Amino acid sequence: MRFDRRSVGAMATVGIVLMTGCGDSATTPDSVATSGGTDAVAGGTQTDRSGLVDIGNGRQLFMECRGTGAPTVVLVTGLGERAGNWSTTTTPDEPGVFPAVAAFSRVCAYDRPGTATQSASGWDMTASTAVPQPITPAAAAADLHALLQASGEAGPYVFVGHSLGGPIVRYYAGEYPSTVAGVVLDDALSEHLADPLTPEQLAHFEQINSPEVQGRPPGAETFEYPTLVEQMQAAGPMPDVPMIILTADTWSLTPEAIASGALPDFVDQEFSDALWSAQLAAQDELAATYPDAEHITDTDATHYIHVEQPQLVVDAIRDVRG
Repeated sequence: MRFDRRSVGAMATVGIVLMTGCGDSATTPDSVATSGGTDAVAGGTQTDRSGLVDIGNGRQLFMECRGTGAPTVVLVTGLGERAGNWSTTTTPDEPGVFPAVAAFSRVCAYDRPGTATQSASGWDMTASTAVPQPITPAAAAADLHALLQASGEAGPYVFVGHSLGGPIVRYYAGEYPSTVAGVVLDDALSEHLADPLTPEQLAHFEQINSPEVQGRPPGAETFEYPTLVEQMQAAGPMPDVPMIILTADTWSLTPEAIASGALPDFVDQEFSDALWSAQLAAQDELAATYPDAEHITDTDATHYIHVEQPQLVVDAIRDVRG
């Protein structure tokens, strides 16, 4: 599914982890057949799958996989996004990341609990079993590990994390380093984002990522930034694997968007400038944490690089796969 770039909307660019505006493709229906891991990899084969996977403790997560080849690429969405977001693109002549990667590799995407798709008829919640919110990088990484184990999708894996998916991928890599073959961070949320912000600005950042402000449904995925910072500071070291960091170079919260009246009153030019400056500094700090990583800042994209410039993300995946 393709969307005009303008349809991403002002609200999707206010916060670094916002999810409204991009939408998902029709590849992740709620009414899907349950499929176990052995169905996908029986006899060493890799077949298409789209359904719920039992991860234990009475819980299931939606997972979609296509293509063949190793290492398997695992796509981890940003806040509130379902797997189909990786099939979305604003580029008329290019496929989304998920189908493009499926043409040369095994690729999987999944729905975390509380993720949803917005359409003209309202919100379509994921079929993944609901959990108490907010989530944390540690809990989300544990879920991802359980999903990969239960699904039978063989490692090692190349992980691609967008926005909130970035800390989840990084935490996972510190916990299960032997399963990681490469990492791509797609404008990933950094624990250094708040470093230059005032307490009031940080509170506003968290507020614009709340379901109440974004109009998301009850049970929607949320997170608490201070907890994320604490967990990322305690996370294990990343394994020595190929890594590419992609950073958005365009801030869409323009003076016109601010003046439109569609945003909360506290989103003024001063706040916008502070948040954009903090994001760029946080991305540089993230890159400095991994000096062997390639840091690509010429992306011609806003926060959703994989939607606006899918080929750039696909090329990064190819590079880290080797």
